[in-house]
Amino acid sequence: MSPSAKEVIGRPCILIVDDDQSQRSLIDTFLRSQDFDTNVVSSGEEALTVLDASRVSMMVSDVRMNGISGLETLRRARIKHSKLPVLLVTGYADIREAVGAMRDGALNYLAKPIDLDELLTAVRQATGLSDSAPLRGNSDKPLPPNVVSASPLMQSVFRDASLVAASDSRVLLSGESGVGKEVLADVIHAWSNRNKVAMVKINCAAIPETLLESELFGHVKGAFTGAVNTRIGLFERADGGTIFLDEIGEMTSQLQAKLLRVTQDGRIHRVGSNQEIQCNVRIIAASNKNLEELVKKGLFREDLFYRLNVIELNIPPLRERQEDILPLATKFISEFSQSRSRFSSAVSKYLLDYKWPGNVRELRNTMERAALLSRGELIMPEHLTSRVRSNSDGILDGAKETGGQEKLEGMEREAIVNALQKHDYNRTETAKALGISRRALLYKLQRLRELGFPVDSLPRQNN
Repeated sequence: MSPSAKEVIGRPCILIVDDDQSQRSLIDTFLRSQDFDTNVVSSGEEALTVLDASRVSMMVSDVRMNGISGLETLRRARIKHSKLPVLLVTGYADIREAVGAMRDGALNYLAKPIDLDELLTAVRQATGLSDSAPLRGNSDKPLPPNVVSASPLMQSVFRDASLVAASDSRVLLSGESGVGKEVLADVIHAWSNRNKVAMVKINCAAIPETLLESELFGHVKGAFTGAVNTRIGLFERADGGTIFLDEIGEMTSQLQAKLLRVTQDGRIHRVGSNQEIQCNVRIIAASNKNLEELVKKGLFREDLFYRLNVIELNIPPLRERQEDILPLATKFISEFSQSRSRFSSAVSKYLLDYKWPGNVRELRNTMERAALLSRGELIMPEHLTSRVRSNSDGILDGAKETGGQEKLEGMEREAIVNALQKHDYNRTETAKALGISRRALLYKLQRLRELGFPVDSLPRQNN
């Protein structure tokens, strides 16, 4: 059993089986935060021993492992424990096998990266608990003073971040350019047990390919022309702490292979040296590109993708979290203006109507310009850029001319329902078809329920 977990009589105990320490840490920490007992092992052989000797309510197992696989573990477990609920965790390439394993008694499967809401629902249902209680975050961890979060979407992201932070799991941050991936990485590190060591950051796209390997892993004297001294790399500097790899999708295939080695055993080689150096580093990676699409195109290693993507936190674009726009704008204007500037009503409307393709970064730059032009007084429309004033949101304008916000909401509702039906109520595929994040779709469905629309009659699936 996990050393920090105390078994409570009558409380479900979940057996976690995975040979990846990062994945084990994530599931273990998360389920304990939701009031489950856990027992954590690193192989199928160990799992079978635990099943024979301990009280286990459910088994959550990876499919691909060293030694016997998760599928073989399932088959052997069924011989003595025919009624034990088993949930398989699988990568994209193993999904067909995982679906087939359901004929061998698997309760269900979860595709990597794990969605915490889906994991909690599956475990609660398998152990006979109500799945209506909300997922709990760590309410004892307040956001840093410089972080603004007013929208339910971002509060949900930070809730997941608070759960992930306590583990040592690797995290992949995704989202458009400028949404605040580095800010979220800072928050995760600040909330983690590694926060006594400063987080090391590097933008993989900003450093030439020939120098990036040396920056990451260091080099020895004479390793290449200009290497006049031995240099410690960023992974060594981050030992005991966290490294943030921004724009990971820009890394070459050669460097991807070397990074994969670090994720497997924490060992690095300085350039020009055969000596192994052990580093205890948590990796947080970020990309504004769709890494899954890069994998399909052969531009990013599939094994590295799944190693980095133990848990994915997607930051929605600013246009999907309007509640954050004015609080962020107010925060930025206070940074750039010594006096207490305020917005005219017209400026507030422009800020809310604009789609912000550059996201938070564009909003910040816009507020810096406005502060300079207004000289710290009332912010007027002329202090905004012409791009913001032009309000390219033609759909919104058209809705206002022909019936207002109610018609727009009706069109949105109809589009959501039609897309759900077209994609067999698969939330993930529906979100892709609508061009929004899955989290945003779930939020919109919840809003429709609160407004009394019969979306609860739609099938609820863990997808």
